[in-house]
Amino acid sequence: MKKSKTEEEKHVKEVTLTPHTVSIALPGSIVDNAQSAELKTYLVGQIARAAVVFQVDEIVVFDEQGSGRKATPISHRSDGNTFLARLLQYLETPQYLRKQLFPMHPDLRLAGLLNPLDCPHHMRLDDHTSFREGVVLDRPIKQGARGGSYVDCGMRKNVQIDKLLKPGVRVTVRIQESTKPSSKHHRGVAVSPLTPGQELGLYWGYNVRLASNFGSVFTECPFQGGYDVTIGTSERGDSVDALAALPGFRHLLIVFGGVKGLEYSLECDSSLEEEEVSGLFHHYLNTCPSQGSRTIRTEEAVLISLASLRPLIKR
Repeated sequence: MKKSKTEEEKHVKEVTLTPHTVSIALPGSIVDNAQSAELKTYLVGQIARAAVVFQVDEIVVFDEQGSGRKATPISHRSDGNTFLARLLQYLETPQYLRKQLFPMHPDLRLAGLLNPLDCPHHMRLDDHTSFREGVVLDRPIKQGARGGSYVDCGMRKNVQIDKLLKPGVRVTVRIQESTKPSSKHHRGVAVSPLTPGQELGLYWGYNVRLASNFGSVFTECPFQGGYDVTIGTSERGDSVDALAALPGFRHLLIVFGGVKGLEYSLECDSSLEEEEVSGLFHHYLNTCPSQGSRTIRTEEAVLISLASLRPLIKR
């Protein structure tokens, strides 16, 4: 059942806008540890689902060995880092845009088996909303015509925006109220992907960043001022139960290790001068104390840690 405008406005009023971002970082090597293509793909789906459930804004995939490996031309298959990043991007993209933004690739062969993320920006055909994600079409604009590029936003009609953009580019569009129901297209305005969150409090998906080594996770932060609070996760860390509160932050980063832990990531990165991996973080935490298994897999650690830290982040 569609929401009425009154219901949508009521929902918007109840939303608490959050000016902060939450990022997670993890090594692509965790994919290499899976025994089959199906399990590798499902592992990525678990991480993507955990990220959207807890409204993560950025996922950083780092090469814990700092080797900068590339896909081999023989198999045309990617290494674990690229595989993880590509599939995370694919899952975050609304279904109606995937064929236009992602050419056929072996990494995506089994993506159809995964559960959908069902984020707020994954709209259905007849959903009436203020914002939509779209892709710019390679459609000529008549000389002297009012407006800019045409955008496919997954609606019955395309949307003409206010700017001329390069075809094939993904863009966030504010849909304007149509004055002429008989018009061949809708009209809209290109906006920042941050706008739906700032104006309506909507979670608008995550960005994916590839880091060439462990240190690049911190040094190549896309946010002005960098990450002001960082958390490392390890069974050797302090119990999360003893952490009463987090300091005020704008950009929080939570880092997860691979099979050999964050200690191995530090050991492989000669650019980092810290002797102990705990020295890289404001907090070095064990988010699942008294665990019953000898090991916690990274995809499990992401879900456990985000659930454990959620009250502290919201507070």
